[in-house]
Amino acid sequence: MKKYAVIMAGGVGSRFWPRSREKSPKQLLQIVGDSSMISQTVARLEEVTEKENIFIVTNRLQREEIQKQLPGIPHDNIIEEPFGRNTAPCIGLAALFVEKKDKDGVMIVLPADHLIPDKEVFSETLNLGAEYANEVKGLVTIGIPPTRPETGYGYIQIDERKVKENLFKVYTFAEKPNLTTAERFIESGDFLWNSGMFIWRADTILTEMQKLMPELYFDLMNLKPHLSTEKFSSGLQTMYGKIRSISIDYGIMEKSNKVYLIKGKFSWSDVGSWEEVYHLSDKDENGNAVTGDVYLEGTNNSYIYNPGKFTALLGVQDLLVINTPDALLVCKRSMSQDVKKIVDHLKINKKIEYL
Repeated sequence: MKKYAVIMAGGVGSRFWPRSREKSPKQLLQIVGDSSMISQTVARLEEVTEKENIFIVTNRLQREEIQKQLPGIPHDNIIEEPFGRNTAPCIGLAALFVEKKDKDGVMIVLPADHLIPDKEVFSETLNLGAEYANEVKGLVTIGIPPTRPETGYGYIQIDERKVKENLFKVYTFAEKPNLTTAERFIESGDFLWNSGMFIWRADTILTEMQKLMPELYFDLMNLKPHLSTEKFSSGLQTMYGKIRSISIDYGIMEKSNKVYLIKGKFSWSDVGSWEEVYHLSDKDENGNAVTGDVYLEGTNNSYIYNPGKFTALLGVQDLLVINTPDALLVCKRSMSQDVKKIVDHLKINKKIEYL
């Protein structure tokens, strides 16, 4: 059994404006840690698979920077989507490439922009999940034992009777809850955070798509003969022009009866907002996280990113201040999820130079 990693790297990270842009999105930036998010993701796979078995799904705007940051990934393993259609088409497309390379290949599907410091435990979890996915011919997802009633994550409910050591059948998927529901999930003890990481054989996920998403499967099968040919690009453009935008959770995972879960017993964050970056950052005695030359007076619990200029903050609390050469964001930390509304505004008003 060979393992193939599929890294989903086509998003724009709209909650990380103004640093995250279409050509240099969150996953290509050094947000937390010493390297870009995608570089950290690839580095975590050293004990799982070889770089020649890592596929990256992205788009044309980001391809050049990905190749620059990840010179060890074969150019043919970088798959360009014409435009985003959510995770189900992205994963189906990658499955074609993995199956072409190895009809018995096991796919490990990962977002490009998560933070997982516990590399050793993470690797052990992926390797165990790959063994189980190959053995049970099922869809394995990684659930994170919750540490707080988080409203920013989806949840997965499991049957606590083990199928195998650290392998459970999944009952239900739950959307991001309100605080009361999240507290109830935590109290029940059988809900875990949905990490958005999956493990399965390429042929298994394609079979489930045939059953549960027949239109997408039909289009993928029409595209399959053109992989690695001159007709592939135009065929993919045509296909993406007509398929629905749909997540793998909604299209497959919530409907399949072959879904299993292994618990990821490692620290994890999806780094989903500037507020999350604040929590993950080192802070001074007043709770301020700072990048750049800053003077602070009467300022507490704030995140300041302004590496190229001097910044002074007086008498303010709980702020996010992110400065770039052409745009400045100042907002309450409690409103960090609303940063994406700025991106929506820029799109509507065709201010493309800021996207």
